Amino acid sequence: MQFILILNFKIKTTVLNKKNIMKLKLTTFLSIITFAVNAQETENNMWSAGRPDGHAPVVVMGDHMHGKGNWMFSYRYMYMNMEDLKSGTNNATIANALTNYMVTPTRMPMNMHMLGAMYAPSNKMTLMAMVSTINMEMDHNTRMGGTFTTKSNGFGDVKLAALYKFLNKNKQTLHGKIGVSIPTGSITKSDITPASTRNATELPYPMQIGSGTFDGDLAITYLHQKEILSFGSQLNAVVRFRKNNRDYRLGNRYNFNNWLAVKTLKWLSISARVEGVLVKEIKGADANLNPMMVITADTNNSGGEIINSALGFNIYIPKGTLRNIRFGFEYGQPIYQKLNGIQLKNKETISLGVQYSL
Repeated sequence: MQFILILNFKIKTTVLNKKNIMKLKLTTFLSIITFAVNAQETENNMWSAGRPDGHAPVVVMGDHMHGKGNWMFSYRYMYMNMEDLKSGTNNATIANALTNYMVTPTRMPMNMHMLGAMYAPSNKMTLMAMVSTINMEMDHNTRMGGTFTTKSNGFGDVKLAALYKFLNKNKQTLHGKIGVSIPTGSITKSDITPASTRNATELPYPMQIGSGTFDGDLAITYLHQKEILSFGSQLNAVVRFRKNNRDYRLGNRYNFNNWLAVKTLKWLSISARVEGVLVKEIKGADANLNPMMVITADTNNSGGEIINSALGFNIYIPKGTLRNIRFGFEYGQPIYQKLNGIQLKNKETISLGVQYSL
């Protein structure tokens, strides 16, 4: 009897152990499946850069971040044109300008080449740097009926910044930028004019390559993705801290960018962008410039309010030899301008670029 009880107890214990083992295995298996599903849902619920609209239109800087250890290198080209005159919101003529000044500009095309690099030391932070070269020309008319052109070119100010991610869930991201502009661009560019008697004379403010000051560069960017479209907003401020060694500082600049992109193909997105720009007047004055000579040497003719519109596209290559290369293009035109004093009107802007991530 005792033997039967002991044997029965052992058999029950063995059965229980097998049941517990089966339960443990089943529980572990379900836990793994649940973890994998949740991980996939979390991954799918994150904002993704691996699609053509994963970056903003090419002209927007500091719009995205990278994963830990990732690099990105970029080249951008921008053509900007200013032509004809405007005073406030009204068109102005060359005759209007030459009533009070000896010389007026009539056209100013600018070409800019920009090289950039981004590196992410962590998933929360991305560092970025940018260098540029600038080439400008300015056509002029004189009160005496003559015409002439001045030119300016060189390396621009170096820009460094850090991006920090505050949010990345539900297909939304929010990150901030804090940066600095280092005054490596010249503010003493000179050229020959009819009044300079064959000697180069210092050019007015718009023809200088740099700001001459250390400037703060602050921004906050919000992004949201849907199945076939994405949109974003960026508020950016460039703040000038003090006057340069020519005793002036450029006006603070504030940009509010908003864009919408539609993913038309796996590798192509079409974008539309609207940007509000507020530029404050130049403070102080360069003693080497005569404000009565040309409108661009008078600081009263600086700053204003502009609303720009633009259309563009992004191409993203996820596979093959050109994997992780992205191309961007955008064409922009102002739809509203209110300029202080009398200035050249902003005209078309053409931007294109290529980015490579690794």
